[in-house]
Amino acid sequence: MLVDSHCHIPMIESELKGLFERASELGVSHMLCVAVDLDSYPEILELAKNYKHVFASVGVHPNEKVNHEPTVEELVALAEEPEVVAIGETGLDYYRSTGNLEWQRDRFRIHIRAAKEIRKPLIIHSREAKTDLIQIMEEERARDVGGVMHCFVDDWETAQQAMTMNFYISFSGIVTFKNAREVQDVARKVPLDRLLVETDSPYLAPVPYRGKMNQPAYVHYVAKYLSELRGESYDEIAKATTDNFFRLFSSAIKTD
Repeated sequence: MLVDSHCHIPMIESELKGLFERASELGVSHMLCVAVDLDSYPEILELAKNYKHVFASVGVHPNEKVNHEPTVEELVALAEEPEVVAIGETGLDYYRSTGNLEWQRDRFRIHIRAAKEIRKPLIIHSREAKTDLIQIMEEERARDVGGVMHCFVDDWETAQQAMTMNFYISFSGIVTFKNAREVQDVARKVPLDRLLVETDSPYLAPVPYRGKMNQPAYVHYVAKYLSELRGESYDEIAKATTDNFFRLFSSAIKTD
């Protein structure tokens, strides 16, 4: 059994029945559908309410342009739904956004504060912003709730700093890319009890589907690659990452 710990189902151009069937055929039993803005959140929540193997998050992606910045109170109110198991995705991205990014840092702080109030873990996005990201996590005591560094692309030092703050490290299809040597190096070193797998679908399809639309089923290929990279069996990777998911997202209810 595998869990896709990060996907964006409404963005995938596929009929739901087929999407879920393909995932089941490759042993993917559960998936976390992650919000990137509050406009799409109701659709994500409805998915989670209708399909017990789908969980939801609530948050605003660091690159999203919005007319209204969410408050701590607004995020907490939305996250009270039992299907919502996390706050995010949130974080910092200095690759896609440029200029004065104080608004992005403020948004990140708001999400951390909401997570601490509702006592649900964080889903963190980081791209070319690791120094500021870690500093804010420390200042806001993100360790109090922990979470996951999703689609990890930073260095081993950053991974270690995050893990000391009760965060898990999640690998996407990027780890299967030939030129992703630094990510592969980190993936070898992360302790098994801190490891998660994801697709970030519809983006970043792993080899052998690189360049095509990604889907939750393909987390199988991420896990398969990690097992070969780390010299551990596929079953070990599947069991550990599934156990880790339900340990971190403790309000998620495992289905048969």
